[in-house]
Amino acid sequence: MPSTKSYLDFILEQLPPEVTCRAMMGEYVLYYHGKVFGGIYDDRLLVKIVPAALERLGTAARELPYPGAKEMLLVEDLEDREFLRDLLEAMDTELPSPRRR
Repeated sequence: MPSTKSYLDFILEQLPPEVTCRAMMGEYVLYYHGKVFGGIYDDRLLVKIVPAALERLGTAARELPYPGAKEMLLVEDLEDREFLRDLLEAMDTELPSPRRR
């Protein structure tokens, strides 16, 4: 089931303005400072498993965004904007820089 535009809009309202997105086969890949940190899959906000995310979301469920993909962490506290900003800022230094084309 593809993610809905209304869910995307809700999530983008909660995240810092530096977050951008790209539609990808009915889902949305999310970027922070140009780095992929997660996405919206089946109306779920999932983030990459990096040490900073594990530290802040250690008890979060690990879920597959789609069959055959790597596990990601499910973010459930979607209305705490301060927590979400802290999470992204902490993850930022651990995420790989975008590839040059």
